[in-house]
Amino acid sequence: MHLDVVDLRNFYYRTQLGRAAQRAVRDRLTGLWPAAEVTGQTVVGFGFAAPLLRPYLEPARRVIGLMPAEQGVMPWPAAQPNVSVLCDETRWPLETGIADRIVLLHALEVSDRPDALLAECWRVLGPGGRAMLIVPNRSGLWAPRETTPFGSGRPYSLGQLDIEARRAGFSPERHAAALFIPPSPRRFWLGSAAMWEKLGGRISGVLSAGVILLELSKQLQTPRRTGLGAAVRRPLSVLEGTPAPVAGRLGRESPAEPKPAGPGR
Repeated sequence: MHLDVVDLRNFYYRTQLGRAAQRAVRDRLTGLWPAAEVTGQTVVGFGFAAPLLRPYLEPARRVIGLMPAEQGVMPWPAAQPNVSVLCDETRWPLETGIADRIVLLHALEVSDRPDALLAECWRVLGPGGRAMLIVPNRSGLWAPRETTPFGSGRPYSLGQLDIEARRAGFSPERHAAALFIPPSPRRFWLGSAAMWEKLGGRISGVLSAGVILLELSKQLQTPRRTGLGAAVRRPLSVLEGTPAPVAGRLGRESPAEPKPAGPGR
């Protein structure tokens, strides 16, 4: 079940817990993808990835925020030309191979057709491009709490997410985790959020994190040559067993046959 864009906007931009979650996930993303790396590239976000894309607005050649029709759309970014677009989750209004980077947030876990969504992601991503899947962690503290957007949909374990990505043809490259603070609006947790994010990645890894980040790449393999093209490269079987020619010096006569001995010899 998709979330409503109004609820997502209110959580991320109008609550302290939402702003803390936005900062934690965005910092982990930019740690993996620094803004300088996307200079001149096309960055696409799908779902409700807008809170994570602001650092890429300036260096990127183009930033596009796709929002599914079941969720709804809002203009973004504020006080700047709008780059957000309403679309079908399995039919993006983008050319094949146009994207260099794709970020999915609040997308895969709420999709009715995650396989078709990843197939569309594969189509839009260019060869050698990278995609980042960000989903609620099945074993984390945020997935059971329905009072936040991370408590909706189907949470994933890292293994399940890896299988889903490989099935779609992607190559998993590396993973990370974020949201180690409890999903609580209490001042103590919010004030110490930065500390928990630093300690969480060192101590518990993915185990207690609220979200999992899995980076994927799109690698196109060279097709294996078959048929006539491969057959003509193999030696012809008709020549098997034929002795190899013996090389001799050019212009040198072969040794003459011995002459029979004459009388008196």
